[in-house]
Amino acid sequence: MKLLSEVISKIKPKEGSFDKEIKEVVSKINSELKKNKIKAETVVGGSFAKDTHLVGDHDCDIFVRFDYKKYKETDLSELLEKALKQFKAERVHGSRDYFQFKKSLNYEIVPVLKINKASEAVNVTDASPLHVAWSKKHKMSDEIRLAKAFCKAYKIYGAESYIKGFSGHVLDILTIYYGSFIKLLKASQKWKDKTVIDIQKYHDDALFELNTAKTQSPLIVVDPIQKDRNAAAALSYEAVDVFKKKASEFLKKPSAKFFEKHVMKKEDLKDALIIDVVPQEGKNDIVATKVLKVIEELERQLKKNDFVIKSWGWEFAAETFIWFKLKNEKLSAETIVEGPPVKIEKHAEMFKKAYKSVFEKKGRLYAKTKRKYVNSRDLIKDVLNSEYVKERVERARLE
Repeated sequence: MKLLSEVISKIKPKEGSFDKEIKEVVSKINSELKKNKIKAETVVGGSFAKDTHLVGDHDCDIFVRFDYKKYKETDLSELLEKALKQFKAERVHGSRDYFQFKKSLNYEIVPVLKINKASEAVNVTDASPLHVAWSKKHKMSDEIRLAKAFCKAYKIYGAESYIKGFSGHVLDILTIYYGSFIKLLKASQKWKDKTVIDIQKYHDDALFELNTAKTQSPLIVVDPIQKDRNAAAALSYEAVDVFKKKASEFLKKPSAKFFEKHVMKKEDLKDALIIDVVPQEGKNDIVATKVLKVIEELERQLKKNDFVIKSWGWEFAAETFIWFKLKNEKLSAETIVEGPPVKIEKHAEMFKKAYKSVFEKKGRLYAKTKRKYVNSRDLIKDVLNSEYVKERVERARLE
């Protein structure tokens, strides 16, 4: 398809982009490892290693692979820290601590054990270089680029807890399994709940053989390197629904617009309640998850107080904001509360004591009562001033 060739030419970085800097970083780390007599090697990982990175991608994963026999029982993060002093890297806590620093690219330096098969892994990250090698051998980088750009356009790329979308590894597997980006889109239209993709054919029945905790996602993507792992375990039903919907739209009417990021602008949000947010400092995953918790609390309180949400969304970028479109921004001063059936005397008496204006209709009690919130703006302001919200964001203000 000519359109896809044109899209690839726009999303694919020029050959050699950042190569010089990456090689320099790798060389310096290797030099420091040697100087400190640490038996390890440095290799590029992630999308830069797989050649699936996109124009505008500035995150580069680098693995420092430590000798398995010598360091299996060692704290690899402590060892690596010695070799990264010149980079003034920040140590980040994880299942095994890793390091970050910034040059032209944002570098994430991850210590792993050098293993030949996933069963030797001591930590989940140890198998990551094996994932890279598996993906590279299939030579489908441009098809994978299309899948990544497509998912990024609709904010369903990434397994982070505030996205719960398609990770790079999952898109690698799906694109390779189906054979191309277009075939992936077509196949998605037939996905049902718990569709299993087992590219290596490890299981006769993955749903039965895998631990049930690993099969709660809408797709079960058996990791080709780790047969007991569902690579799509973090994937949400919402992300799959968006993918299928947009895939259907693209197949009916292909356009380059499907690969362009859709950023909501305030000026486009007519009749919406907009909340400006200043997130806390910290890692994107943690900070954004806290913003999402604020949204969930706002949604819960609006529904609880009878405000009907037509749609909502948020932008988490240079400018972070939340928006809600309501069916009813203002409500009547009074509401009707449903009580128990009259024949359940004990509960009926309790209801009559709790409310003044009680009446009966078709054998059930009801009561008229004043609403706490008539105006949705008053409710939102109170939620934003609550300790719950103040603990999760630096500031939040209703425009």
